[in-house]
Amino acid sequence: MLADLIKYQFLQNAFIAGLLASVLAGIIGFIIVEKKMIMMSGGIAHASYGGVGLGYLIGIEPLYGALGFSLLSAVSVGLIKRKGGTDSDIIIGLFWSLGMALGVIFISLMPGYPPNLNSYLFGNILAVTRADLMMMLIVAVVVSLVFFALFNNWKAYLFDDEFSGIRGSGVVLLEYLLLIMTALTVVVLIRIVGIVLALAILIAPAATSKLLFKKMSKRVMMSVIFGVIFIFSGIWLSYTLNTAAGAMIILVAVICYMATYILTSIKLRKKQGNGH
Repeated sequence: MLADLIKYQFLQNAFIAGLLASVLAGIIGFIIVEKKMIMMSGGIAHASYGGVGLGYLIGIEPLYGALGFSLLSAVSVGLIKRKGGTDSDIIIGLFWSLGMALGVIFISLMPGYPPNLNSYLFGNILAVTRADLMMMLIVAVVVSLVFFALFNNWKAYLFDDEFSGIRGSGVVLLEYLLLIMTALTVVVLIRIVGIVLALAILIAPAATSKLLFKKMSKRVMMSVIFGVIFIFSGIWLSYTLNTAAGAMIILVAVICYMATYILTSIKLRKKQGNGH
């Protein structure tokens, strides 16, 4: 595959896209796993399908439609989470389904034959274009700058229980920043693994890192590295076996997480046993 990487532009694009997606999934995934915001992230991801359908219906780039819907749902989810109380998970779950339903309705309203949406639902990293890469690069730079510029704030937000009570307005700002960055990341991941699978690649690297490391900086760094390993292993396997790249990336990620979970559980039990 190395010779083909040098030879073919589409593989070079896939390689760069994988690196950028790994950075985004490592940073955002780490935060949402730590704050247990997985349901909210899933709602944002699936709501973007409505934007894809609207994009096709009105004749604009579907990813721009997905971006608009993702940002709108992110802000809405933030408001619901802060005001909705115990019913917020129910409303977020309905948002999840609403986005998918709107996408189907918008596509059904199009004249003629409906477009093939498999690349948006399940991704196709081997079809990433230079324009896609430029958008990914911009999002990766913005998210990285916001995260590292406010690193100490994120650290307090994640690990200091008193921070929420003392600095209310600061917490609200960080929460909305996080939701907006999640929306941007979801749109990038659509091109890699699709809407249906985006949540898994957002979670798996960070969850695997959490099992192995405690320090925040190391966990973020290893989340990015695990993302690189999962994505490039999936690309290599899909290229070798002639299977769907997005699905293979997720398969690798889930297997690696489960293997790490089992091994760390066995190690912990042995340690507890020796302690007695």
